[in-house]
Amino acid sequence: MFLALAGGVGGAKLATGLANILPGADLTVVVNTGDDFEHLGLHISPDIDTVMYNLAGIHNRATGWGVQGETWHFMRALKALGGETWFQLGDRDLATHVERTRRLKSGESLSAITSDFCRALGIPCSVVPMSDDRVRTIVHTDRGALAFQDYFVRLRCEPRVLRIECEGAERARMSAGLEAALNHTRLQAVVICPSNPFLSVAPILAISAVRASLRSRGVPVIAVSPIVGGQAVKGPAGKILKELGQEVSCIGIARYYQGMIDTLVIDDADRSLAPSIDALGIEPVITDTIMRETSDKERLAKLIMALASKKSSAVTPECPGTTPTPQDWRAPRDS
Repeated sequence: MFLALAGGVGGAKLATGLANILPGADLTVVVNTGDDFEHLGLHISPDIDTVMYNLAGIHNRATGWGVQGETWHFMRALKALGGETWFQLGDRDLATHVERTRRLKSGESLSAITSDFCRALGIPCSVVPMSDDRVRTIVHTDRGALAFQDYFVRLRCEPRVLRIECEGAERARMSAGLEAALNHTRLQAVVICPSNPFLSVAPILAISAVRASLRSRGVPVIAVSPIVGGQAVKGPAGKILKELGQEVSCIGIARYYQGMIDTLVIDDADRSLAPSIDALGIEPVITDTIMRETSDKERLAKLIMALASKKSSAVTPECPGTTPTPQDWRAPRDS
């Protein structure tokens, strides 16, 4: 049984590869909800939807997010009325948000709703939110504190990041689905997908019970670097690393996860950096990590499964007391 931590397009791609190979009962994908927000009176869960649409095979293949064959009549009508259109909601995608909001207002949990949506879309594996409690990613920048979607979508990641806060994480409980996966007797490995470590993975790890469970389970924790050749495969991970005073490379990713993972899968382009990762106490595994086609996703998933089998008797090292938790990462004071 595998547990994958995911968010965004990179996480959705690897989750799809794992889902294509593993029986549905042998995979749980826990998804970041730190970038959830309320917009136009609707509850939007962007990472859940990106993962869900990819697993269902209905995602927009050009962008990795949204729905294939989308239309935009609603947004054009909203613009004509002078409404807010900075966050685009396609007509088909809109149905997801309307129904999710209706059910949340009736008292149902995000976990239950997500499970039902996945069942309706024919997704065999479990997709669970990290928590049913409210956690919100706040990006502290040179333009002040910004809600995640303001930073990411409205301002297109332009402000300089000073630190990232996972508001509410200290009080949040992990979802029942995540807890069940972490406590599963057949849990073979935890996979940290090549999602943005600051914006998609950090909110999951910011829930203290999650970090404690990862330390205590003693199963391999395998991460895939989202940085290849000194650049982010997609999104602002490289920009944020630089602004936080960290090295923009897979070494920066290794340092970020140091004490939490025991294996980091890196791209062939970064082969020369493997000894530096090994020096951090993390085993580097080198392969082609770029996932363009379904075959690429499945090939990377098979590699991770082989690594998990090989390392199943290994004990994940405890996180040293000096290792910063993700929500504590910030730029140097003199920057």
